[in-house]
Amino acid sequence: MEIDIVAEKKEILSRYKKLINACKRRLEPGDKEIIRKAFEVSVNAHKEMRRKSGEPYIYHPIAVAQICAEEIGLGTTAIVCALLHDTVEDTDMTLDDIKGMFGDKVCQIIDGLTKISGVFDQTSSIQAENFRKMLLTLSEDVRVILIKLADRLHNMRTLDHMNRDKQMKIAGETLYLYAPLAHRLGLNTIKSELEDLGLKYTDEDWFNEVTKKLAETEPVRKKFIKNFIEPINDILKEQGFKFKIFGRPKSIYSIYNKIKNKGVLFEEIYDLFAIRIVIDSPLEKEKSDCWKIYSIITDFYHPNPDRLRDWISTPKSNGYESLHTTVMGPEGKWVEVQIRTTRMDELAEMGYAAHWKYKEAAVEKENNLEIWLRRIREMLDNPDPNALEFIDDFKLNLFADEIFVFTPKGEMKNLPSTATALDFAFEIHTKVGEQCIGAKVNHKLVPLSYQLKSGEQVEILTSSKQVPKDDWINYVVTARAKSKIKSALKENRRRTSEDGRSILEKKFSKSNLEYTLQNVNEFVSYLKLPSSSELFYRTALGNVDVKEIKEFVDFKVHPEKYKLKKKDKKIEELVTNVRGSSDMLVIGDDMQKLDYGLSTCCSPIPGDDVFGFVTVNEGIKIHRVNCPNAVKLLSNYAYRVVKAKWNNDHLISFLAGIKILGTDEMGLVNNVTKVISSQLNINMRSIKFDTEDGIFEGTIMVFVHDAKHLNHLIDRMKKVKGVTNVIRIDTN
Repeated sequence: MEIDIVAEKKEILSRYKKLINACKRRLEPGDKEIIRKAFEVSVNAHKEMRRKSGEPYIYHPIAVAQICAEEIGLGTTAIVCALLHDTVEDTDMTLDDIKGMFGDKVCQIIDGLTKISGVFDQTSSIQAENFRKMLLTLSEDVRVILIKLADRLHNMRTLDHMNRDKQMKIAGETLYLYAPLAHRLGLNTIKSELEDLGLKYTDEDWFNEVTKKLAETEPVRKKFIKNFIEPINDILKEQGFKFKIFGRPKSIYSIYNKIKNKGVLFEEIYDLFAIRIVIDSPLEKEKSDCWKIYSIITDFYHPNPDRLRDWISTPKSNGYESLHTTVMGPEGKWVEVQIRTTRMDELAEMGYAAHWKYKEAAVEKENNLEIWLRRIREMLDNPDPNALEFIDDFKLNLFADEIFVFTPKGEMKNLPSTATALDFAFEIHTKVGEQCIGAKVNHKLVPLSYQLKSGEQVEILTSSKQVPKDDWINYVVTARAKSKIKSALKENRRRTSEDGRSILEKKFSKSNLEYTLQNVNEFVSYLKLPSSSELFYRTALGNVDVKEIKEFVDFKVHPEKYKLKKKDKKIEELVTNVRGSSDMLVIGDDMQKLDYGLSTCCSPIPGDDVFGFVTVNEGIKIHRVNCPNAVKLLSNYAYRVVKAKWNNDHLISFLAGIKILGTDEMGLVNNVTKVISSQLNINMRSIKFDTEDGIFEGTIMVFVHDAKHLNHLIDRMKKVKGVTNVIRIDTN
């Protein structure tokens, strides 16, 4: 296709002008010139490059800068960095070039945004290392992560042009890391869009289903919102409030999560939308004005006392402030109402980027950010952390709901909602955590694993003789506590290994074996241990006895008596051998050479979109791409993921589960089983029905040949009189 260079140049210039308009409000003298310079450098550096869609590559950096300016509200330095963010990685430009033209700060941020070059060993995910490096820079400058989120958002918006594997990997990473990170930084709008787009590529059927239902129910929702708002609107005007009031539908992803995790139908989600009231209120009157609005609303509509959330008195640690209540609206429907001020709304939508605008009012929230960044620094300072473990620990604390607990002196601490007494001990101080022997909650003695509740007062009991134990790792949920316990266990293990070294020396001497480095290394190989430190550690624990050393001495003298098993090929090598050049695992082929099985977490059947995952002990496991664990596997262990497809040569039966919901009608069970056995000739393994108050629920495990076969069965079941819904469920 012929490229119209003149039209493209015109379009590039038009996009640049739109960018300048987006940041006009914040431009200081000289800012426009430096943005122009960054734009020209980027255009020149990327001039030969095109995106997968065929468009000029420069469209991408301009779009990222536009998101930074318009949707996050960042200033000139961030706009410059967004325009240049791919130059060092993808072009001939170096960090020194950037430093010479734009100075140290821009250079530092670009370095944080540039992926790590060089080769990693296959035990670590490159993506995890990249993320780790980005966080190292984040702890110095939060703009790194904000630009990275803008970059990821634009990539997700333009993911259509990538191949399916790339889409799955990028969408998986986005749901696993970037959406929670946007949430933690208070970027609610961006978090929701990243989640919705992530769902679009990881589970397209569900995405389309929810989107369609939202579109179908929109007119009804609009009418309902109008009726709900009218009386409130009038009285707020009467009382002299300056306000905006509008309805906001829940994100597609949050609706999907409710349907999947709580097993409810779309029609049963009562808070499909929230009414938001945003008032103009001076800082000193914010709290009292919000409660006044709450009082007015609850005069009209009856509130649900269990659903009141006061994030104004105690804001979330990402700075979120709002008053939430759920009230019984017209037509007997529950409605969530969010009450907040203009300042709170900007902070909620744009997160920490908006805090600079409200510096005087936001000192406390900036401290919250500082506390969080300090925790990241502590995690990064942990000696020799495994990148993937770090990401998992870090992930734990991104999306957790929060509780508020108090020290004996009344100081308040924020912790994730599932935090334990031991987490609290490490939150106070590392030494307190390491020497913790128990806790008193509201003056009553509780174990280390006690799960704290909001509002409790906690006193930690310590002993100088206490040291962290291996099982402590199961008692904690915060990344800080996990990291400190792992460090302490590693240090204890190192000290134990030192003791084991001298014990082994004595045992060698007793067995008339010279204690040399060669003999130690040969003994390690003989016992098939990973390292000499593991040998010393086991010796200290008494797991290596003199009998084994004597057998080793005998082996050195008479090796022919001890035929060592030939080392097994690594599973990764087997994958490569079987895949060959096609890079595709075909399930159902003659695959005796390769140990593979169907994972129980999602029970794939032929016709499902699947991938293979190389496990350590169980060969290759086949997962559905919309498996609950897929996002984590695709994101963190991409190098162990194998493309897979089904071979349709053999008709084999696979176990699948379906759930049937309906009204308890006469003969319903008979009609359902007739469809399965008589009409479709499908074998059932188990069948379970339950009825309560006229509601019917059944679970049937059936043997089907493939997804098409199963979908056909589901369609037929839906037509049975009295059945309201039929869904596929996992078989585990």
